[in-house]
Amino acid sequence: MWKPDRSSTQTLYRQIADEIERRISYGEYPPGSLLPSERKLAEQLGVNRSTVILAYEELRALGIIESRTGSGTRVCKNKWEATPKHTPNWHRYVEGGQFLPNLFYLRRIREALQKDGMIDFASGELSAQLSPGQEISTLMKENPFTEYLGYDNPQGFTPLREELVSYLSRYRQINTTDSSILITSGSQQSLYLITQCLLAPGDAVAIEDPSYCYSLPMFQSAGLRLFRLPVSPEGIDPEDIRSLYKKHRIKMIFLNPTFQNPTGICLNPARRTQLLNVASELGLPIVEDDPFSLTSYDGNPPAPLKSHDQLGSVLYIGSFSKIAASGLRVGWMVAPHSVVERLADARQQMDFGLSVVPQKIAAQFLHSDFFLPHLEQLRMRLLYRRDLLVEALQKELPDLVTFTIPQGGLHLWCKIVPEINDNQLFEEALRRGVVVAPGSVYGSDSGYIRFTFARPKEAEITRGVAKFASALRAVLS
Repeated sequence: MWKPDRSSTQTLYRQIADEIERRISYGEYPPGSLLPSERKLAEQLGVNRSTVILAYEELRALGIIESRTGSGTRVCKNKWEATPKHTPNWHRYVEGGQFLPNLFYLRRIREALQKDGMIDFASGELSAQLSPGQEISTLMKENPFTEYLGYDNPQGFTPLREELVSYLSRYRQINTTDSSILITSGSQQSLYLITQCLLAPGDAVAIEDPSYCYSLPMFQSAGLRLFRLPVSPEGIDPEDIRSLYKKHRIKMIFLNPTFQNPTGICLNPARRTQLLNVASELGLPIVEDDPFSLTSYDGNPPAPLKSHDQLGSVLYIGSFSKIAASGLRVGWMVAPHSVVERLADARQQMDFGLSVVPQKIAAQFLHSDFFLPHLEQLRMRLLYRRDLLVEALQKELPDLVTFTIPQGGLHLWCKIVPEINDNQLFEEALRRGVVVAPGSVYGSDSGYIRFTFARPKEAEITRGVAKFASALRAVLS
């Protein structure tokens, strides 16, 4: 994001005025469009509000913008042309369409993280210190890319799919073939393809409560009806699926049964067996999202549902994002071949397939001697970070929060003991330089917080919890 140059001889307000005028001339702010409020723009640019007031006054004097009480500041409609012309009503277009915008909190988190110095407990990804950047750099140097950079197989780069066959067999006890694997840009694209291609508006589906799926407006955009499966310390109760089927004729089940996001819970073995039996009785497909299993701190994650699937009922989703690098944008789905063909055809309509470059890197990394040592080091570092977070919370907020210590994954799910307003706590934490994810993002009641300990630097964890504790006490006072 552009910011004024404090070392420039030009005044800050003049720089801001020039930048706004430039954006207006480029059409970024068309005639009649609403500009940010003085307070909001000052926060975004890191300047005093009085500086923005001077910039806006300069632009008003030039007849470029106009302000009206109660209506905000807008770009003048008739400044740029001698003869008035009609501008598309972009506000109407932006508010229209079937694909819904991200949730308010997710947009607010993204906006807050643009500021320097924020401690990030909200982003569900690995930090640079946990990613195998040096190893991948070495592989790229030792194996320069020489392949033809054209459109690839719609199912994905064949060497990567072949490597995933070995990976899934070795690490997840899943036996499959490369023809039953679809490469995607990550778990989110896999879920999007499923909701768009295998379901129809009005269909009922079951998801966990709380669940990462609640943070994905794609389910609402697809017109699906969502029904909750409460998550207990043992995971969901499979009998709840039978009840939902009888009442609502659910057509699909979406689960994250291992180190579930956000709770960190693992569905226990008995319930896994019961779940597969109930699904087979009802003829219901299960979408198993399994991004965290290899982060199991003891190196022995539960076997996935897919490894016990004898009927082809489970669509299994995996990704490199939580075990290597989210920036590679490489995920996969294991599914019956007919489903893979259908989704590959749809994805080809979207983008003609993924870039072959990150797919080749992913294949090389899986095959290399770097992969297993990286996993072992990742587990060790995540465990250390988890313990730092737990120790800090127990020290700073011993009577104000409760939680179950996870045995894998990237998250710790906290219950705030006193009744609290999510938004007040969220904003108060932001003012202190800490970004957290309120439980309502995941469909939870007010009073829950998800801490991600994989994203902040280790040195920031203790300091960040102290800042969060200060924010919580301020809201409670």
